[in-house]
Parts: sequence; C-alpha cells; structure tokens
Amino acid sequence: MAVNTDKNSYTIIFAVAMVLVVGSLLAFTASVLKPNIDENQRIEKQQNILYAMGVNENEGTGDITFVSTDKVADDFSTNISKQIVLESKDGKIINEYTRDEFMNSEDADKGIEPYLIDIKKQQARAKEGKSRYLPLFVGQQNGEQVYVAPIYGKGLWDAIWGFVAVDKDMVVKGTFFDHKGETPGLGANIKQRYFMDDFYGERLLTEAGVFKGITVAKGNNDPKNEIKDDYEVDALAGATITGDGVSAMIKKDLKLYLPYFNNLKSKTN
Repeated sequence: MAVNTDKNSYTIIFAVAMVLVVGSLLAFTASVLKPNIDENQRIEKQQNILYAMGVNENEGTGDITFVSTDKVADDFSTNISKQIVLESKDGKIINEYTRDEFMNSEDADKGIEPYLIDIKKQQARAKEGKSRYLPLFVGQQNGEQVYVAPIYGKGLWDAIWGFVAVDKDMVVKGTFFDHKGETPGLGANIKQRYFMDDFYGERLLTEAGVFKGITVAKGNNDPKNEIKDDYEVDALAGATITGDGVSAMIKKDLKLYLPYFNNLKSKTN
C-alpha cells in the first residue's frame, strides 16, 4: 500500500521524526566531543592566565604568542604557586591550594579547579543576592609575587572578558583581554598587544587606598600612557562602547578583591 505523502499528517510525522533524528545526532556528537571541548577550554584559560602574568612566547614587539599547548600544563603548574577561592562580601578565603594540595583534595575528585569557575554564573549569583566566589591565582613575576584575577563584562555586541595581574598594592603587572563578537579593527582590538600593554604599571588604588579602577578614556591627555597614576589608558579609535565595557568590568570585578588585598596588607604591616 502506497503512503499518501500529500496528507498533513504525513508532513507532521516526517517533521517530528527528522527533529528527533537530528536532535539525537547532535546530542550524541556533543557528548562525544565534550571531553575535547573541556580540554580546549582548560588549555585556553591556562594560557590566558599565564599571559596576563607575563609568561608567554612573544618574540616581536607586537605579537601575541601563548605558551604552546604541549607546555601549558607544566608551565601553569610551575608558575602558579596557589589557587585561591574568595568569598566576595568580605574577601575571606574559602579555599586555598598549592598545586599538590589541590590534587589531593575532594575538589580534584569533582574536577573543580578555581581557574575553571564560571565568572558569568558567579555574577548571576550576585544579582540574586547570593555571595559570589572569586578565583585568584598567585605566582611570581621577576621575583615579585603577583595575583591574577578574572573579569567579565559586556562590549558593544557581546561578552568581553579578561585576566588582570596585580601586585600586593594593586598595581597592574599585566593583562589579557578577549571578546566574543566585537567589530574587527575596532572593538576587537582589545586583544591587541599594544592595547593590553598600556595597562602595565597603572594603579587601581589612590594613595589613601581607595579603589579607583582604570578608565579607557577618549581624549586622554597621555596617549603614550607614560603617566601611571591617572587611572586612565588611551581609548581605541572608533570603539567607545567596547572601551567603556573594559572600564566597567575592571571597576566592577576587581573592586571585589579589595578586602582581600586590605587583609593582605594588614598581615604584612
């Protein structure tokens, strides 16, 4: 008996069957690829953190070359002496691990490592009135202890994010910025080396210890960014909204770490 393909019922059944088949194939593909996706995300975050603290394979004056994928795990383990999770309301340390301590902890069994904390989800927790968790990574740069914090915000078209390395006085020692969909040649230039290098040496705090942040300023009177106590860097041409997004995420996210650094200072004074 021939199937009447002109019936509406046939069209509906065929469409439902195709949705089920395609959906199943996509779900299967995602499950198969998930370990590779997770591993790539892990590598990328390690590379970004290391880049912010000055560990990279740059050679020229303008290139950006991350630690190679075959070396990044070892370099991350070598250069990051501690991974810390803070509570956002008072800077209290929730968890603090050296590499060996983490590998022997319950969190390692769960696959929870501080650098894999999703900052976007933590921001959502804060909007719900909950305390968010703040990851912080401690390492060495030229014999000095540096602290790397992740930040996350909104650009012109989509998400922007980064990592900022600071010393105990919250003076910037390096940055890395990236984006999901900013305009090529304009907002996308936040991940260019010349822009990221401008932040080096900029102060986040006033002499009195008040958090000021850094503004990506259009019409900045210091285009070469030689003045490091004006709390400004020069804006990207034609990318005002993206620059505002960078300013906002620095001020919003890094300010949350101030209680930790105040506690740190009180212990060393």
